[in-house]
Amino acid sequence: MTESNADLDTLLNQQFAGKVVRKDLTKMIKEGANVPVYVLEYLLGMYCSSDDPQIIETGLGNVKRILAENYVRPDEAEKIKMKIRESGTYKVIDKVTVKLNEKRNVYEALLSNLGVKNAEIPDGFVRQFEKLLVGGIWCIITLQFHHEENQKGSPFIVTDLKPIQMPNMDMQGLFEGRKAFSEEQWIDALIRATGMEPTCFKERAKWHLLARMIPLVENNYNFCELGPRGTGKSHIYKEISPNSILVSGGQTTVANLFYNMSSRKVGLVGLWDVVAFDEVAGINFKDHDGVQIMKDYMASGSFSRGRDSINASASMVFVGNINQSVESLVKTSHLLAPFPEVMIDSAFFDRFHAYVPGWEIPKMRPEFFTNQYGMIVDYLAEFLREMRKRNFADAIDKWFRLGNNLNQRDTIAVRRTTSGLLKLIAPHGEYSKETVRQCLEYALETRRRVKEQLKKIGGMEFYDVHFSYIDLEDGQERFVTVPEQSGGALIPEGRLNPGTLHTISMGKSEMPGSYRLEIQTMAGGGKLSVSGAAPREPVKIAFDYFKANASRVSAGIRAGETDFHLHLVELQHTGDPETLTLASFIALCSAALGKPIQPQMVVLGDMSLGGTVVQVRNLAETLQVAFDAGGKRILLPMSSVVDIPSVPGELFAKFQTSFYSDPVDATFKALGIE
Repeated sequence: MTESNADLDTLLNQQFAGKVVRKDLTKMIKEGANVPVYVLEYLLGMYCSSDDPQIIETGLGNVKRILAENYVRPDEAEKIKMKIRESGTYKVIDKVTVKLNEKRNVYEALLSNLGVKNAEIPDGFVRQFEKLLVGGIWCIITLQFHHEENQKGSPFIVTDLKPIQMPNMDMQGLFEGRKAFSEEQWIDALIRATGMEPTCFKERAKWHLLARMIPLVENNYNFCELGPRGTGKSHIYKEISPNSILVSGGQTTVANLFYNMSSRKVGLVGLWDVVAFDEVAGINFKDHDGVQIMKDYMASGSFSRGRDSINASASMVFVGNINQSVESLVKTSHLLAPFPEVMIDSAFFDRFHAYVPGWEIPKMRPEFFTNQYGMIVDYLAEFLREMRKRNFADAIDKWFRLGNNLNQRDTIAVRRTTSGLLKLIAPHGEYSKETVRQCLEYALETRRRVKEQLKKIGGMEFYDVHFSYIDLEDGQERFVTVPEQSGGALIPEGRLNPGTLHTISMGKSEMPGSYRLEIQTMAGGGKLSVSGAAPREPVKIAFDYFKANASRVSAGIRAGETDFHLHLVELQHTGDPETLTLASFIALCSAALGKPIQPQMVVLGDMSLGGTVVQVRNLAETLQVAFDAGGKRILLPMSSVVDIPSVPGELFAKFQTSFYSDPVDATFKALGIE
């Protein structure tokens, strides 16, 4: 055991006596019983909360006995039923969900593992613990068996029920305890509480693990994490907190999630602190207005059903898998591609407050799970829940101001994320400027990641992605970048082979995309063949124009003695390009002359059959795509000059711009021939 681990163990046992447990005990028992971690640690906290080996041993024996005798394993359900019948009354640990039997006007409990569907349960318990009606809770239940001739209901009756959750929470005690820890030790203690070993993770991965807890401390927080399989994305929402519910991928309904019109009951968002969607790719609303209601709720924390407007505070979490490499997704598509088609909508994604890069968290290995002491997860869950009542959103204003590229939604998102991180790191409200700076930079990055994808999906409306903050003391502006966006541009630096050229065109998807033309030449009789994503018609027009006008470019071009093969690469999956004739003509001239196009040049505009130049559609968006793809020079038709005022000045200034009046002029400028 390292010294820092020993220090943390001592600190935890001193400051949180009775509220910590050795996490290897949880692991040891968890392997034999399929119950959530918070159920196990509730029992371990009752019997094994000590560092005295003797107490731990005795306590472990008790916990094992309770689980053996009272925890219902689905395959032993009949044996337990027999015990209840024979002894008349019996205690079990099971997940209880309750529904109203309208015909008999009684509440009936479904005990998941025991398989009892309609045990009668007194109204008092249902009123006291409403979550029994939606999603269910793990409880210690006393069941009675009572059977009579011609009995209508079930012979099983619930006589006592105790949810497996901590009864009360002393926040003052927690704040005092927190003061004994350094910031680093406290972050490690929080990660330990979730069962992970902090010494196995790099600093950045620790922040991501911490960010997973923000939805549990912030009301109405919308969080997204996509990454490879096996990185523990849904673990915290399923196992760690009894206040969150994990909706596994697949069909869901508005009634279940938001409001059931017939029973007049609020759905999951009204009863849980966090509603997490596992496997986002599989989300499927039966109701056609499902995504619309979700958008409404994510923006305002309220939604309308019938004549009512209903408020709720549940945070929304979306976790899922990215199957391709992040590098290829960044270059060719966007990082929200795993969502189902009906959800790929810029207005929906704009409501995300943070997107955590799941690909930066390593895949879970046995040594990542801690064997040291950590807070009991139930204590952690109650602490997180209590922090929802507090707000640290104004912490930024004391030392910093946000840059001018952040709109209202971005500002709200950044404030919420910063507030959530501070609630976790400094729940007692004592934090330094440096701590706020770290939280702010993380918040800006996770929101910018959302904005970068929106720019790809929704275009110019989301152009402002250069997020920054200003330090009020020295007045310096600092910009925050997103690691995966930098480097690896689609348009490489340096000269390309003759006949290779980049262009931006509107694709079938009505979004501008990058395309690369590659032409090979061989001796032949003036034929053209086409492959890749190239549409035939524009290429044929370009080839006819080339044969008729090549001599205007250079007397050295022998179009009739060469065969050309044109291949088009679609770099961003935007579909067939709308404009390709002019780019094909310039590429043919470049290949025939054996002269490369100027480095990092992007050809814009198009031409008609007779050589008339056509101006660029959506110039501002097209230039933004050219810049993101790595273009440094642009070739523009003179007719597009009128659209230049629509382009943000700082974007236009990023390029070396050349204007052309006809296709031959364009070819000279592309090849750098004066």
